[in-house]
Amino acid sequence: MISVGKTKQYANVLDKLLSRGRQEVSLSAFAFLFSEVVQYNQTQVDNIADLERRLEDAGYAVGARVLELLCHREKGNRRETQLLGILSFIHSTVWKVLFGKVADSLEKGTEHEDEYMISEKELLVNRFISVPKDMGAFNCGAFVAGIVRGVLDNAGFPAVVTAHFVPIEGQQRPRTTILIKFAEELLNSKGIYN
Repeated sequence: MISVGKTKQYANVLDKLLSRGRQEVSLSAFAFLFSEVVQYNQTQVDNIADLERRLEDAGYAVGARVLELLCHREKGNRRETQLLGILSFIHSTVWKVLFGKVADSLEKGTEHEDEYMISEKELLVNRFISVPKDMGAFNCGAFVAGIVRGVLDNAGFPAVVTAHFVPIEGQQRPRTTILIKFAEELLNSKGIYN
């Protein structure tokens, strides 16, 4: 085929550039698929802790792939080597790609030097889930905690990542906080204490 000008015709979807194409997913489609993931995993476990662990494992796989894709697209195959750099990358770039906006806040823990928190007023995965009273402590944010853990582990910053509800006075729904706890050995070996 002869092309005129700079318009390039692709014979195959695999030939298209990774940075092109529609980057949004319908919110209703995501809500439906995510609720199906939760329901399926709920039938496979006996308690809330196992359900959250399974959601975290699913999120971990997503996080590993998101890191690869974003490092290729945004950073020219370069990865962050500094702790604050990778946390900022998750707080801004990863969050914006996954949820359409930057996370509400990124904070360092006041009680422990090795803890950081990413807080979100209304986390997307918790927005459309109604939790039965017998599952009162269940937090779908475990899926997002898994994504964060997947990004961190694959970037060389292993951490324990958990999701917690934090009640806010005057609001019906609590804020979701993703707590990131790095091993002290990691922080000392990379000379990260600032």
